[in-house]
Amino acid sequence: MIENINWYPGHMKKTRELITENLKLVDCVIEVVDARIPVSSRNPVIDDIVREKPRITGLNKSDLADERAGKLWAEKFAGDGSRAFLINSVKGTGIKELFRCLEAMEKEKNSQGVRQKTFRIMIVGVPNVGKSSLINRMTGRKSAQTGDRPGVTRGKQWLKLKNGMQLLDTPGILWPKFEDPKAGMNLAFCGSIKDEILDVPDLALELTGVLTKNYPELFMERYGLEELSETPLENMEAMAVKRGCILPGKRIDYERAGRLLLDEFRSGRIGRITLELPEKERQEEK
Repeated sequence: MIENINWYPGHMKKTRELITENLKLVDCVIEVVDARIPVSSRNPVIDDIVREKPRITGLNKSDLADERAGKLWAEKFAGDGSRAFLINSVKGTGIKELFRCLEAMEKEKNSQGVRQKTFRIMIVGVPNVGKSSLINRMTGRKSAQTGDRPGVTRGKQWLKLKNGMQLLDTPGILWPKFEDPKAGMNLAFCGSIKDEILDVPDLALELTGVLTKNYPELFMERYGLEELSETPLENMEAMAVKRGCILPGKRIDYERAGRLLLDEFRSGRIGRITLELPEKERQEEK
């Protein structure tokens, strides 16, 4: 396993300070996580900062996640007393439900005072979980820059939502060191860590092992394999041959095969896949 993934650019330290400084200005925090990795993409630093502030969890990219697993995660968060929604910020799935929740929170807040104050929201999350796409969906216009690479958002922005609420966007934030190597690996699989600082073939090899173990049928169907071999390396090589990732001398082009696998996983072309299950489900599967 690839270990000791570290990625903590200077702007992320500033982001932590920005969130801390502006938390008192907002009524609610929306934490956006990747529905495929709800644990790995929940930043413990944000837990420390937000503390008792009302929070909503947006399980974004739910269209890429295993549908059954998505429902289990929504139930898990609800059971823990959290407000959580499965959303697809690109297509708009779950956004109406999110707005209804925010409007109910606004109504409750304003019922406690004489003056009607504008309800303010802060959106936080690790890079590349789809924060900017969600913001654009909520504002009804392209207010935030989007991209499929981590670290696109820059600086602090106050934006007005379609229902009159105000929203504070912040850049993505990660923590200096991953306590669990699997969390760093999952984030890397999903594109929340820059590929440039990783060994792409090794990362793809790790992903091959995960997919062939947990979603063997999807892997075989996507890459036209009749059966799987015993090792991830053999399966990755079989996939590379099927896709023509071959160098002169009939050598495997591991770099090209690795990028192809990562791209197709991240875009959902292999199928709807979730890399993490709630603790109870993991124990039952064992």
